[in-house]
Amino acid sequence: MSQAAAIRDPASPAVGKREQTKVANRQAILDAAREVFGELGYETATVRDIIRRAGLAAGTFYNYYRSKDEVFAALADDGARRFGPILKALRAQSPDFEAFVRSAIRAFFEFLADEHRNWVARRPEGEPHLHVQGETPEMAAVFADVRGAIEQAIARREGPVADPDYMAAACIAIAREVGDKMLERRPIDTEGAAEFAVSMILTGLKGLPRAPA
Repeated sequence: MSQAAAIRDPASPAVGKREQTKVANRQAILDAAREVFGELGYETATVRDIIRRAGLAAGTFYNYYRSKDEVFAALADDGARRFGPILKALRAQSPDFEAFVRSAIRAFFEFLADEHRNWVARRPEGEPHLHVQGETPEMAAVFADVRGAIEQAIARREGPVADPDYMAAACIAIAREVGDKMLERRPIDTEGAAEFAVSMILTGLKGLPRAPA
């Protein structure tokens, strides 16, 4: 079959191989970016860092993404896609708002720890480990999901009567900071981190006014 015919026939082996190469290249870029963002932080990381870690040519990178912003967005979408159903299921299963906060924080920390272990496991042998320096795309996606769920609960008057933006921001800030410290420690203690963060959040929430019975 000629190359022109292969292009016209999407089922041809040539087309299949090209698609597999595209998928592999895109995944290599995303995996490399996840590691680079996790190690250096989003602001410090550069496209050159991602390209170097992926082991691809610069031209190959720009065939898929125009900037590190686009790569970050793609990773955030992937994180939201994977964590979103978990959070939704927890919301449906939780008997009350406090139970949801407990289960969501625990699931969030387990999610962060799994992501961290995955990219550490892919690091080249002998390469020194660097602690997480900034927010990863998965963290950004999870925070957005948690914020939405908290604001929904407040709107339904299932939680304290307080400014939803302030409340969501406070809960997310605690989870973010405790999550960062959790990932720096060895071994990673998701249970201990979750218990501490939950206690801080729920203790603060109890000081807010409640909806009238």
